[in-house]
Amino acid sequence: MLGHSGSWQKWGVYGSVLAAIRRTGTHSWDRFAASDPGLLRLMAGLRTVGAIVLTLVVLALLHTDVTLMVAGAMTAMVSTFAIKEKEVRGQAVTLALGLPVALAAMSLGALLHTLVVAGDLFFVLLIFGAVYCRRFGDRGTALGLIGFQVYFVSLFVQATGPSLPDLYLTLGIAFACSAVVRFAVVPETPTRTLRRLREAFRARLAQLLATQMELLDAGPDDLDKVLDDLRRHTARLHEAALMIQGHLEEGTRDAATAGLVQRRVADAEIAAERLGMLILNARSAERADTITMHLPHAPVPATATRLGTEDDAIVTLHRDLNALLLLIARRAPDDRGTALALVRNRLLGYREEDDLPRASAAVQDVFRGLGEAARAVLGLRLALDGPQDESDDSPATTRSREEFDAEDLSIVGAEETEEPEEDRTGLARPTTRAAFQVAVGSTLAIIGGEFLSSQRWYWAVLTCWVVFLNTASTGEILVKGYRRLVGTVLGVVAGVALAGLVGNHTWAAFALVLLCIFGMWFTAPLSYALMSFFVTTMLGLLYTLLDTYSLSVLVLRIEETALGAACGIIAAVLVLPVHTDRRTDELLGTVLVRLQDVVSAAVEQLSGGPAVDLLGKARDLDTALDELRASTQPLTHPITPLRGRRRTVRYLVALLETCAYHARSLAATAELVPYSKTIAADPRLARAGRRIGQNIDLLVARVLEESTEGEVDSGFSIAAMLEAAGSGALQSGTVTFRVLRHLQRLDEGVVGLARPLDVPVAVRRGERGSDSPGPVPVTRRRPRRRAARAPHAPPRGSNRPAAAAHHARGPRPGRRTGSPPAGSWAGPPPGRAPDCAAVTSGPAGRAGTSAAVRRATPERSRPRCPPPAHRSR
Repeated sequence: MLGHSGSWQKWGVYGSVLAAIRRTGTHSWDRFAASDPGLLRLMAGLRTVGAIVLTLVVLALLHTDVTLMVAGAMTAMVSTFAIKEKEVRGQAVTLALGLPVALAAMSLGALLHTLVVAGDLFFVLLIFGAVYCRRFGDRGTALGLIGFQVYFVSLFVQATGPSLPDLYLTLGIAFACSAVVRFAVVPETPTRTLRRLREAFRARLAQLLATQMELLDAGPDDLDKVLDDLRRHTARLHEAALMIQGHLEEGTRDAATAGLVQRRVADAEIAAERLGMLILNARSAERADTITMHLPHAPVPATATRLGTEDDAIVTLHRDLNALLLLIARRAPDDRGTALALVRNRLLGYREEDDLPRASAAVQDVFRGLGEAARAVLGLRLALDGPQDESDDSPATTRSREEFDAEDLSIVGAEETEEPEEDRTGLARPTTRAAFQVAVGSTLAIIGGEFLSSQRWYWAVLTCWVVFLNTASTGEILVKGYRRLVGTVLGVVAGVALAGLVGNHTWAAFALVLLCIFGMWFTAPLSYALMSFFVTTMLGLLYTLLDTYSLSVLVLRIEETALGAACGIIAAVLVLPVHTDRRTDELLGTVLVRLQDVVSAAVEQLSGGPAVDLLGKARDLDTALDELRASTQPLTHPITPLRGRRRTVRYLVALLETCAYHARSLAATAELVPYSKTIAADPRLARAGRRIGQNIDLLVARVLEESTEGEVDSGFSIAAMLEAAGSGALQSGTVTFRVLRHLQRLDEGVVGLARPLDVPVAVRRGERGSDSPGPVPVTRRRPRRRAARAPHAPPRGSNRPAAAAHHARGPRPGRRTGSPPAGSWAGPPPGRAPDCAAVTSGPAGRAGTSAAVRRATPERSRPRCPPPAHRSR
């Protein structure tokens, strides 16, 4: 018996070790899946490397020389990464069409090898056509890219007429190997991609909740770091949700399923972001503004002094946050037994007022948020994993399931709408304009490159071509050229080191080339400079394989890269330029229009109007906001010398993100109205929606310079307007209270956008209701000639964002203030709405920035607005 007991103990130890290893492996994989949503980067790198390896193996078996192997490897690479279509059938058609395009490009490159002028003219025409073909979608872009890159391969390997038969065979093998790897070895289907994206969303949701748990106990010294992590994880969760949205149409069996998954993902995202805001409020001495969750280094309220009677509630809160994390992290196949059901029942019980623990109102709000987050997780699991065991459900869980059943019957997939046709024609069309710009820049690069080297001039042309990929303004081209130059310089250093280590070992060089190619495509979405580093390192190894390596060649690579980037920038500035200010103004106007669409439709539905696809409108808003954020990167890049302008742009984008969050929350709540038993329409909300819509109209007209008349109304709070209509007291934690809070914060956010955009703001005075007098414009005062420091500005020499939190108190209503120092940001005072923030910048350096941003930093002083008549929770 003792012997058997010892063996059982031994097996128990082994089992514990295996379980620990399995948990560690699962945790590590979740972290990796969260860092690469859908494993898209990993699959792209593996697919490209696999195609190249298979091509090299086949060519090696045929005993081809190194030059043909290099040509085959480069062709396999371009035929793999150029195709971006989601449907398998579309990928096969594009790959089949790409082979004749590649054969034609290689033939012309070889035949024009000795005709310098004719070859250069054809190269420019080919570049123009390749860029122009982007107007025909993914297929046109892929075919144009294959034609350009294969012609470049012909220049790189110095193809000639007699070598064409061998090159034709090499191209055919490369395309065939690319097809085998794409469709058989590393297959990629929309359904499989969507499934991995869902796993990435779950992993990122768990990471966000873990960071929120850190926020609850973070000390004053660690609070800034935890908030930065919280913003980063919130943005990553939002990114995963948008990626799922982009793959729903192809990855689901019908529109109804796509609508259901979209709704459940949106619910989980909104509930998680709201829970983070509630935790921040619970740990703060006074209520924080929502913009704190989106603006880095924003002032935060001081930590509250916790009452001794709340210790038990905080312990319970820690336990239940861990329980929610367990619900998120546990996959459906592992959901066995009654433990998870009991945890789920307890969390869903917090949606009932009677089950809340005794604590302050702010802490009770966190428990309510926990209940809503648990409901969102349950809905997500039902939508993604199907029906589950209901035998252990509590009454609260049963009610939640009944709500989901009612929603499922009401959710109908959004009808397919035709894409709006491009209303721009001729040179106004982006693809046509870009084609002319690239053609002119490539011509300059060819001329300049010939002066640097008659053999390697095409590197300048390649750089000019690349800086125009996925760019839409002069500033984006400038930043991309800078990143490519930095990556090239670092890649030359690495190439010199690796070339010296490899020497004449051919297969070692090929192995390192494959490693560089994988790194190139794995890091491409993360850092263009890092991608350029791997490209240049790979080229150094390729030159080693071709016996043409020398230090002077890699130095020439830097010179050609700098020349190509300069030629691209010159062409972007002089030929049909699209300045950053014009680009950002257009996108800012689009964001505001879509914000108004979401808010107006949500308020109309909350007021009893017809049901519409609110979540679709909200996702359109998110997409437009992402485009605006990308277009402002030249203004926020570290190389930008205008630091005050950089802070202003970040503030405006953060304020727009705050408005988008409240708009999404309104849309999610409004979609429950037609079939919910607990949420009823309220016609009085239409009045609040009209005011917000009119204010947004004024902002759009000012940004797009359509009109300079009108003033933004910053009158009484939304809750005060309803109280004047006889709604009575508002109870915290109810759906009505939450809707009013989102409307109030939206109203404040829109007014907050008006002030830095230099749109006049008017406040109302008198009695509440419709009988109140008309708007009274806020007076402004020119700044004094001497450098007078405003009462709300931080002391000179201090850390401005941190000091603003301590010194920003604002004057009494009606009191005029001076102008803050140039380049300072006086953040929103603790407990004040974001519209009370002042964003200022000096008069220097206005050229090259957005007109809206220039208006966002006027030299005139910004008076502090009076506190709202009512502050909703």
